[in-house]
Amino acid sequence: MEQNISQRAVFVFFIALFCIAIVLAGKLLAPFFAIIILGIVSTGIFNPVFRFFSKQMPPKLASVLTCVLIFFVVFIPVVFFVGILSKEAFDLYVMARDAVFSNQLKNLLASTQALERFNDLLARAGIVKTVTWDELIRPISDLGKLVGFSLFEQARFFTSNVFNLVLYFCLMLIVVFYMFIDGDKFIKYMYDLSPLPDEHDEKLFGKFVDMAGAVLIGNGLGGLIQGVAGGTLFLFLGVNSPFLWGVIMGFLAFLPILGIGIVMIPTAAILMLKQRLAAGIFVLVFYAILSWGIEYVFKPKVVGDRVSMHPLIVFFAIIGGLKAYGILGIIYGPLIATLFLTLADIYFTSFQFMVEPGKVLKEK
Repeated sequence: MEQNISQRAVFVFFIALFCIAIVLAGKLLAPFFAIIILGIVSTGIFNPVFRFFSKQMPPKLASVLTCVLIFFVVFIPVVFFVGILSKEAFDLYVMARDAVFSNQLKNLLASTQALERFNDLLARAGIVKTVTWDELIRPISDLGKLVGFSLFEQARFFTSNVFNLVLYFCLMLIVVFYMFIDGDKFIKYMYDLSPLPDEHDEKLFGKFVDMAGAVLIGNGLGGLIQGVAGGTLFLFLGVNSPFLWGVIMGFLAFLPILGIGIVMIPTAAILMLKQRLAAGIFVLVFYAILSWGIEYVFKPKVVGDRVSMHPLIVFFAIIGGLKAYGILGIIYGPLIATLFLTLADIYFTSFQFMVEPGKVLKEK
Protein backbone atom coordinates (compact mmCIF):
# COMPACT_ATOMS: atom_id res chain seq x y z
CA MET A 1 0.00 0.00 0.00
CA GLU A 2 2.76 2.42 0.98
CA GLN A 3 4.62 1.51 -2.23
CA ASN A 4 1.54 2.37 -4.33
CA ILE A 5 1.18 5.71 -2.55
CA SER A 6 4.87 6.41 -3.10
CA GLN A 7 4.63 5.51 -6.79
CA ARG A 8 1.54 7.71 -7.19
CA ALA A 9 3.33 10.63 -5.50
CA VAL A 10 6.32 10.19 -7.82
CA PHE A 11 3.99 10.06 -10.84
CA VAL A 12 2.13 13.22 -9.75
CA PHE A 13 5.44 15.01 -9.20
CA PHE A 14 6.65 13.90 -12.63
CA ILE A 15 3.44 15.08 -14.33
CA ALA A 16 3.69 18.47 -12.58
CA LEU A 17 7.34 18.81 -13.60
CA PHE A 18 6.52 17.70 -17.15
CA CYS A 19 3.71 20.29 -17.43
CA ILE A 20 6.07 23.03 -16.22
CA ALA A 21 8.61 21.94 -18.86
CA ILE A 22 5.90 22.06 -21.56
CA VAL A 23 4.89 25.60 -20.52
CA LEU A 24 8.51 26.78 -20.51
CA ALA A 25 9.17 25.14 -23.89
CA GLY A 26 6.01 26.78 -25.21
CA LYS A 27 7.30 30.20 -24.10
CA LEU A 28 10.60 29.51 -25.86
CA LEU A 29 8.85 28.60 -29.11
CA ALA A 30 6.00 31.16 -28.92
CA PRO A 31 7.88 33.90 -30.87
CA PHE A 32 8.50 31.38 -33.67
CA PHE A 33 5.12 29.66 -33.64
CA ALA A 34 3.96 31.23 -36.91
CA ILE A 35 7.31 30.39 -38.55
CA ILE A 36 7.08 26.74 -37.44
CA ILE A 37 3.48 26.38 -38.62
CA LEU A 38 4.26 27.97 -42.00
CA GLY A 39 7.35 25.78 -42.29
CA ILE A 40 5.38 22.58 -41.61
CA VAL A 41 2.64 23.62 -44.04
CA SER A 42 5.21 24.57 -46.70
CA THR A 43 6.85 21.17 -46.23
CA GLY A 44 3.55 19.48 -47.01
CA ILE A 45 3.03 21.61 -50.12
CA PHE A 46 6.52 21.12 -51.59
CA ASN A 47 6.96 17.52 -50.44
CA PRO A 48 6.29 16.13 -53.97
CA VAL A 49 9.13 18.33 -55.28
CA PHE A 50 11.46 17.04 -52.56
CA ARG A 51 10.52 13.42 -53.33
CA PHE A 52 11.28 14.01 -57.01
CA PHE A 53 14.71 15.50 -56.22
CA SER A 54 15.50 12.80 -53.64
CA LYS A 55 15.17 10.13 -56.33
CA GLN A 56 18.02 11.76 -58.23
CA MET A 57 20.35 12.79 -55.35
CA PRO A 58 21.03 12.46 -51.59
CA PRO A 59 18.22 13.70 -49.28
CA LYS A 60 20.22 16.66 -47.88
CA LEU A 61 21.05 18.00 -51.33
CA ALA A 62 17.43 17.45 -52.43
CA SER A 63 16.25 19.41 -49.38
CA VAL A 64 18.65 22.27 -50.15
CA LEU A 65 17.47 22.48 -53.77
CA THR A 66 13.82 22.43 -52.70
CA CYS A 67 14.46 25.26 -50.22
CA VAL A 68 16.18 27.29 -52.95
CA LEU A 69 13.17 26.69 -55.18
CA ILE A 70 10.82 27.86 -52.40
CA PHE A 71 12.90 31.02 -52.03
CA PHE A 72 12.57 31.94 -55.70
CA VAL A 73 8.96 30.80 -56.07
CA VAL A 74 7.64 32.44 -52.88
CA PHE A 75 9.96 35.12 -51.50
CA ILE A 76 10.86 37.03 -54.69
CA PRO A 77 7.24 37.35 -55.91
CA VAL A 78 6.12 38.46 -52.41
CA VAL A 79 8.67 41.31 -52.37
CA PHE A 80 7.55 42.44 -55.83
CA PHE A 81 3.91 42.07 -54.82
CA VAL A 82 4.29 44.16 -51.64
CA GLY A 83 5.87 47.07 -53.55
CA ILE A 84 2.99 47.39 -56.02
CA LEU A 85 0.38 46.78 -53.30
CA SER A 86 1.79 49.59 -51.16
CA LYS A 87 1.41 52.17 -53.94
CA GLU A 88 -2.11 51.16 -55.00
CA ALA A 89 -3.34 50.84 -51.40
CA PHE A 90 -2.12 54.37 -50.67
CA ASP A 91 -3.85 55.66 -53.82
CA LEU A 92 -7.11 54.04 -52.67
CA TYR A 93 -6.74 55.63 -49.24
CA VAL A 94 -6.14 59.08 -50.77
CA MET A 95 -9.18 58.71 -53.06
CA ALA A 96 -11.38 57.70 -50.12
CA ARG A 97 -9.95 60.42 -47.88
CA ASP A 98 -10.51 63.15 -50.47
CA ALA A 99 -13.99 61.77 -51.25
CA VAL A 100 -13.10 61.39 -54.94
CA PHE A 101 -14.77 58.01 -55.36
CA SER A 102 -17.72 58.82 -53.08
CA ASN A 103 -18.47 62.04 -55.02
CA GLN A 104 -18.32 60.17 -58.32
CA LEU A 105 -20.62 57.45 -56.97
CA LYS A 106 -23.00 60.02 -55.48
CA ASN A 107 -23.29 61.89 -58.78
CA LEU A 108 -23.83 58.62 -60.62
CA LEU A 109 -26.55 57.43 -58.27
CA ALA A 110 -28.20 60.84 -58.12
CA SER A 111 -28.73 60.71 -61.88
CA THR A 112 -30.97 57.66 -61.43
CA GLN A 113 -33.39 59.60 -59.15
CA ALA A 114 -33.93 56.33 -57.24
CA LEU A 115 -33.53 58.00 -53.85
CA GLU A 116 -36.15 60.64 -54.64
CA ARG A 117 -38.67 57.89 -55.37
CA PHE A 118 -37.70 56.13 -52.14
CA ASN A 119 -38.19 59.34 -50.12
CA ASP A 120 -41.59 59.82 -51.75
CA LEU A 121 -42.58 56.32 -50.59
CA LEU A 122 -41.42 57.18 -47.05
CA ALA A 123 -43.46 60.40 -47.10
CA ARG A 124 -46.58 58.54 -48.22
CA ALA A 125 -46.04 56.06 -45.39
CA GLY A 126 -45.95 58.96 -42.92
CA ILE A 127 -42.20 58.79 -42.27
CA VAL A 128 -40.73 62.27 -42.11
CA LYS A 129 -37.09 61.13 -42.26
CA THR A 130 -35.37 61.99 -45.55
CA VAL A 131 -32.53 59.76 -46.69
CA THR A 132 -29.59 61.36 -48.55
CA TRP A 133 -26.92 59.84 -50.72
CA ASP A 134 -24.26 61.18 -48.34
CA GLU A 135 -25.65 58.99 -45.54
CA LEU A 136 -25.71 55.91 -47.75
CA ILE A 137 -22.28 56.40 -49.33
CA ARG A 138 -20.39 57.48 -46.20
CA PRO A 139 -19.95 53.85 -44.95
CA ILE A 140 -18.48 52.91 -48.37
CA SER A 141 -16.04 55.81 -48.16
CA ASP A 142 -15.08 54.91 -44.58
CA LEU A 143 -14.58 51.30 -45.63
CA GLY A 144 -12.35 52.41 -48.51
CA LYS A 145 -10.23 54.50 -46.16
CA LEU A 146 -9.99 51.65 -43.67
CA VAL A 147 -9.06 49.00 -46.28
CA GLY A 148 -6.64 51.25 -48.14
CA PHE A 149 -4.89 52.51 -45.01
CA SER A 150 -4.71 49.04 -43.43
CA LEU A 151 -3.19 47.47 -46.55
CA PHE A 152 -0.79 50.41 -46.93
CA GLU A 153 0.32 50.08 -43.30
CA GLN A 154 0.86 46.35 -43.69
CA ALA A 155 2.83 46.82 -46.91
CA ARG A 156 4.86 49.67 -45.38
CA PHE A 157 5.61 47.48 -42.35
CA PHE A 158 7.01 44.77 -44.63
CA THR A 159 9.06 47.18 -46.72
CA SER A 160 10.46 48.96 -43.64
CA ASN A 161 11.34 45.64 -41.99
CA VAL A 162 13.03 43.94 -44.91
CA PHE A 163 15.77 42.55 -42.68
CA ASN A 164 13.24 40.93 -40.32
CA LEU A 165 11.26 39.60 -43.29
CA VAL A 166 14.39 37.98 -44.75
CA LEU A 167 15.37 36.62 -41.32
CA TYR A 168 11.95 35.06 -40.66
CA PHE A 169 11.81 33.58 -44.14
CA CYS A 170 15.27 32.04 -43.69
CA LEU A 171 14.17 30.61 -40.33
CA MET A 172 11.14 29.11 -42.06
CA LEU A 173 13.43 27.57 -44.68
CA ILE A 174 15.52 26.02 -41.89
CA VAL A 175 12.35 24.42 -40.51
CA VAL A 176 11.46 23.19 -44.01
CA PHE A 177 14.99 21.82 -44.56
CA TYR A 178 14.94 19.68 -41.42
CA MET A 179 11.30 18.65 -41.86
CA PHE A 180 12.18 17.21 -45.26
CA ILE A 181 15.06 15.23 -43.77
CA ASP A 182 13.74 14.29 -40.31
CA GLY A 183 10.01 14.88 -40.66
CA ASP A 184 9.12 11.19 -40.31
CA LYS A 185 11.19 10.92 -37.12
CA PHE A 186 9.49 14.04 -35.71
CA ILE A 187 6.02 12.65 -36.46
CA LYS A 188 6.89 9.28 -34.89
CA TYR A 189 8.24 11.08 -31.80
CA MET A 190 4.99 13.04 -31.45
CA TYR A 191 2.99 9.80 -31.83
CA ASP A 192 5.07 8.17 -29.07
CA LEU A 193 4.71 11.24 -26.84
CA SER A 194 0.94 11.43 -27.24
CA PRO A 195 -1.12 9.31 -24.80
CA LEU A 196 -3.73 8.76 -27.52
CA PRO A 197 -3.70 5.51 -29.51
CA ASP A 198 -1.72 5.66 -32.73
CA GLU A 199 -4.85 5.45 -34.89
CA HIS A 200 -6.17 8.64 -33.24
CA ASP A 201 -2.83 10.41 -33.70
CA GLU A 202 -2.78 9.35 -37.35
CA LYS A 203 -6.33 10.61 -37.81
CA LEU A 204 -5.48 14.00 -36.29
CA PHE A 205 -2.31 14.35 -38.35
CA GLY A 206 -4.04 13.20 -41.54
CA LYS A 207 -6.88 15.71 -41.07
CA PHE A 208 -4.38 18.51 -40.47
CA VAL A 209 -2.43 17.63 -43.61
CA ASP A 210 -5.62 17.42 -45.66
CA MET A 211 -6.96 20.74 -44.33
CA ALA A 212 -3.61 22.48 -44.85
CA GLY A 213 -3.62 21.19 -48.42
CA ALA A 214 -7.20 22.35 -48.92
CA VAL A 215 -6.49 25.83 -47.54
CA LEU A 216 -3.14 26.53 -49.16
CA ILE A 217 -3.26 24.42 -52.31
CA GLY A 218 -6.98 24.40 -53.06
CA ASN A 219 -8.04 27.80 -51.71
CA GLY A 220 -4.61 29.36 -52.23
CA LEU A 221 -4.29 28.48 -55.90
CA GLY A 222 -8.02 29.11 -56.39
CA GLY A 223 -7.66 32.55 -54.80
CA LEU A 224 -4.58 33.26 -56.92
CA ILE A 225 -6.44 32.35 -60.11
CA GLN A 226 -9.50 34.41 -59.17
CA GLY A 227 -7.39 37.38 -58.03
CA VAL A 228 -5.31 37.40 -61.23
CA ALA A 229 -8.38 36.92 -63.43
CA GLY A 230 -10.38 39.58 -61.57
CA GLY A 231 -7.49 42.08 -61.58
CA THR A 232 -6.91 41.49 -65.31
CA LEU A 233 -10.63 42.06 -65.98
CA PHE A 234 -10.57 45.31 -64.00
CA LEU A 235 -7.49 46.42 -65.94
CA PHE A 236 -9.30 45.68 -69.20
CA LEU A 237 -12.39 47.62 -68.03
CA GLY A 238 -10.30 50.62 -66.94
CA VAL A 239 -11.08 50.33 -63.20
CA ASN A 240 -8.71 52.23 -60.89
CA SER A 241 -6.11 50.18 -58.94
CA PRO A 242 -6.68 46.83 -60.69
CA PHE A 243 -3.76 45.19 -58.88
CA LEU A 244 -5.17 46.15 -55.48
CA TRP A 245 -8.64 44.90 -56.37
CA GLY A 246 -7.07 41.68 -57.63
CA VAL A 247 -5.35 41.21 -54.25
CA ILE A 248 -8.59 41.91 -52.39
CA MET A 249 -10.47 39.40 -54.57
CA GLY A 250 -7.69 36.84 -54.03
CA PHE A 251 -8.25 37.03 -50.27
CA LEU A 252 -12.04 37.15 -50.59
CA ALA A 253 -11.87 33.94 -52.65
CA PHE A 254 -10.95 32.09 -49.44
CA LEU A 255 -14.44 32.82 -48.10
CA PRO A 256 -17.10 30.32 -49.13
CA ILE A 257 -20.65 31.53 -49.85
CA LEU A 258 -19.64 35.14 -50.68
CA GLY A 259 -16.17 35.05 -52.24
CA ILE A 260 -15.26 37.53 -54.96
CA GLY A 261 -18.94 38.33 -55.48
CA ILE A 262 -18.50 41.01 -52.78
CA VAL A 263 -16.50 42.98 -55.36
CA MET A 264 -17.79 41.66 -58.69
CA ILE A 265 -21.55 42.16 -58.17
CA PRO A 266 -21.33 45.85 -57.05
CA THR A 267 -18.89 46.49 -59.92
CA ALA A 268 -21.40 45.08 -62.41
CA ALA A 269 -24.15 47.24 -60.88
CA ILE A 270 -22.03 50.40 -61.11
CA LEU A 271 -21.15 49.66 -64.74
CA MET A 272 -24.84 49.25 -65.57
CA LEU A 273 -25.65 52.55 -63.85
CA LYS A 274 -22.97 54.17 -66.05
CA GLN A 275 -24.91 52.98 -69.10
CA ARG A 276 -22.30 50.27 -69.76
CA LEU A 277 -24.90 47.52 -69.80
CA ALA A 278 -22.85 45.07 -71.89
CA ALA A 279 -19.81 45.49 -69.61
CA GLY A 280 -21.94 44.94 -66.50
CA ILE A 281 -23.51 41.77 -67.91
CA PHE A 282 -20.06 40.54 -68.98
CA VAL A 283 -18.75 41.03 -65.41
CA LEU A 284 -21.66 39.00 -63.99
CA VAL A 285 -21.18 36.19 -66.52
CA PHE A 286 -17.40 36.26 -65.94
CA TYR A 287 -17.93 36.05 -62.17
CA ALA A 288 -20.40 33.16 -62.48
CA ILE A 289 -18.16 31.12 -64.79
CA LEU A 290 -15.00 31.82 -62.78
CA SER A 291 -16.56 30.98 -59.40
CA TRP A 292 -18.30 27.87 -60.72
CA GLY A 293 -15.13 26.65 -62.43
CA ILE A 294 -12.99 27.11 -59.31
CA GLU A 295 -15.50 25.62 -56.84
CA TYR A 296 -16.82 22.70 -58.88
CA VAL A 297 -14.00 21.87 -61.32
CA PHE A 298 -10.64 23.12 -60.04
CA LYS A 299 -10.92 22.47 -56.28
CA PRO A 300 -12.39 18.95 -56.59
CA LYS A 301 -9.57 18.06 -59.00
CA VAL A 302 -6.85 19.46 -56.71
CA VAL A 303 -8.19 18.68 -53.24
CA GLY A 304 -10.65 15.87 -53.95
CA ASP A 305 -12.94 14.63 -51.19
CA ARG A 306 -10.27 14.49 -48.49
CA VAL A 307 -11.73 17.44 -46.54
CA SER A 308 -15.42 17.55 -45.77
CA MET A 309 -16.37 20.63 -43.73
CA HIS A 310 -19.58 22.61 -43.97
CA PRO A 311 -19.07 25.91 -45.85
CA LEU A 312 -20.64 27.85 -42.96
CA ILE A 313 -18.04 26.44 -40.54
CA VAL A 314 -15.23 27.32 -42.95
CA PHE A 315 -16.68 30.83 -43.35
CA PHE A 316 -16.78 31.59 -39.62
CA ALA A 317 -13.44 29.82 -39.04
CA ILE A 318 -11.72 32.14 -41.53
CA ILE A 319 -13.51 35.29 -40.30
CA GLY A 320 -12.75 34.43 -36.68
CA GLY A 321 -9.17 33.50 -37.55
CA LEU A 322 -8.61 36.83 -39.30
CA LYS A 323 -9.97 38.72 -36.30
CA ALA A 324 -7.91 36.74 -33.77
CA TYR A 325 -4.63 36.14 -35.65
CA GLY A 326 -4.53 38.65 -38.52
CA ILE A 327 -3.71 37.53 -42.05
CA LEU A 328 -2.42 34.15 -40.81
CA GLY A 329 -5.92 33.48 -39.51
CA ILE A 330 -6.76 32.29 -43.03
CA ILE A 331 -4.62 29.24 -42.16
CA TYR A 332 -5.10 29.06 -38.39
CA GLY A 333 -8.92 29.34 -38.45
CA PRO A 334 -9.64 26.22 -40.56
CA LEU A 335 -6.88 24.27 -38.78
CA ILE A 336 -8.37 25.06 -35.36
CA ALA A 337 -11.84 24.10 -36.63
CA THR A 338 -10.35 20.86 -37.99
CA LEU A 339 -8.74 20.13 -34.61
CA PHE A 340 -12.06 20.60 -32.81
CA LEU A 341 -14.12 18.56 -35.28
CA THR A 342 -11.58 15.71 -35.37
CA LEU A 343 -11.38 15.56 -31.58
CA ALA A 344 -15.19 15.61 -31.43
CA ASP A 345 -15.30 12.70 -33.88
CA ILE A 346 -12.76 10.76 -31.78
CA TYR A 347 -14.83 11.50 -28.67
CA PHE A 348 -18.03 10.16 -30.25
CA THR A 349 -16.35 6.98 -31.52
CA SER A 350 -14.03 6.15 -28.62
CA PHE A 351 -14.81 8.03 -25.41
CA GLN A 352 -18.50 8.95 -25.30
CA PHE A 353 -19.42 5.60 -23.74
CA MET A 354 -17.18 6.45 -20.75
CA VAL A 355 -18.95 9.77 -20.13
CA GLU A 356 -22.50 8.97 -21.22
CA PRO A 357 -22.90 5.16 -21.17
CA GLY A 358 -26.70 5.33 -21.00
CA LYS A 359 -26.95 7.57 -24.05
CA VAL A 360 -24.70 5.33 -26.13
CA LEU A 361 -26.66 2.19 -25.20
CA LYS A 362 -29.94 3.95 -26.00
CA GLU A 363 -28.64 4.98 -29.44
CA LYS A 364 -27.52 1.39 -30.15
